[in-house]
Amino acid sequence: MILKTEKVIKEWTDYNGHLNVAFYVRIFDIAADVMLDNFKMGGESAKKDKKTTFVAEMHTIYNQEVRLGEEVETHLTYVDHDKKRIHYRLSMFHKEKKYLAATNEVLSLYVDLNKRKVTEFDADRIVLMDDCIKKNSAKFDTNKLVFLNKLKKI
Repeated sequence: MILKTEKVIKEWTDYNGHLNVAFYVRIFDIAADVMLDNFKMGGESAKKDKKTTFVAEMHTIYNQEVRLGEEVETHLTYVDHDKKRIHYRLSMFHKEKKYLAATNEVLSLYVDLNKRKVTEFDADRIVLMDDCIKKNSAKFDTNKLVFLNKLKKI
C-alpha cells in the first residue's frame, strides 16, 4: 500500500551526494502520518481528541542509496497492534528503478495527551486497523521484523 511519494531535494542530501540518514527517517515519518491519519490517530486526532501515538522504538535498515532528484515511494509493508501499541514497517522504494532503498520498523504507543499516559485504543481505531490488516495481510512480509514479539496479544 503506497502511502507517500517524495522527491529528494538538495537540502536533504549530504556531502556523499545522497539522501542524508536523517531525511530517510523524515520521509518515513511523513508517510507514517498518512497511515496514522487513516487510523484516526494522527495530527487531527491529537488536536481534536487529544489522543495520538508516540514512537517507543525504531529500527531502520538502509539497503541502497537514493540520490538528488530521484523519487521514492513509501509503502506500508506490515502493521499489527495490541490494545495499546501499533507495530508497523514502512518500506522505501526507488520509484523508477523499483529497488528497496530502506525500511523503517516502528513500535508506537497510543497516548492520551491530557494525561500524557499510554491508553487503550478506542474501538473505532481498532476497527480501522483491523480492516487494513484484513485487506492487506496477504501482502505483508514478516521477514526480519525486530519487534515481532513485542505486542501483547490476548
